[in-house]
Amino acid sequence: MTTENILREPSHRTAHDIRPLNLEPSVTRYAEGSVLVKAGHTHILCTASVDENVPSWLKGKGQGWITAEYSMLPRATHTRSKRDREKISGRTQEIQRLIGRAIRGCINLKALGERQIILDCDVLQADGGTRTASITGACVALSMAIRGLEKQGKIPPGAFVDTVAAISVGMKKGQVLVDLDYNEDSSCDVDMNFVMTGSGKFIEIQGTAEHQAFSQDEMKLMTDAAVIALKNVTKIQKDLIAKF
Repeated sequence: MTTENILREPSHRTAHDIRPLNLEPSVTRYAEGSVLVKAGHTHILCTASVDENVPSWLKGKGQGWITAEYSMLPRATHTRSKRDREKISGRTQEIQRLIGRAIRGCINLKALGERQIILDCDVLQADGGTRTASITGACVALSMAIRGLEKQGKIPPGAFVDTVAAISVGMKKGQVLVDLDYNEDSSCDVDMNFVMTGSGKFIEIQGTAEHQAFSQDEMKLMTDAAVIALKNVTKIQKDLIAKF
């Protein structure tokens, strides 16, 4: 079964509809770029901070760097979680590395010069898809920081190469579902995340058969659904970036 127009409860979305997505820019006073992402009930504050230095292993190489940090506030979920104070969890490390890899696909690191931009993605409220929403929001926050550096004459135009967005896709009882909320994510037979540039090239695909193996044909159905959804997300990103 691959019918797209079956309504999902309680959101009343069809199978291939993304959640209502809102990107609110300039929500913090001090960061060079900031965006509040609201993807349904998942809310994330993404900030971009310019550091006029690079990691020691990049000194003298004439290029910049993009890195990311991800955290979830204690009451972002139904029950309070502990803060990552002394040791970052494996899940947190994996997500922030994913965000960094994804967002470096936006940038000409040579044009950035020997400086780095640090992206902080802080989950205020979680209802599934926090890593994908973080990538989508961090891309826009980064573009704001890059535009500021260009206006100051610190870097030449063209450092920001393309947008990058991400979306989750799952399969439940043969039905492809796009942009999973927590209840869908926790009950799907297959759980996947797609990261793609605005020009339609894939940066990363993560996929796991949680309860049931999937076929090559089902993989294609999920990929096609992700591409359509990400075109919608990219349009929202580009419409906002054009206003800066």
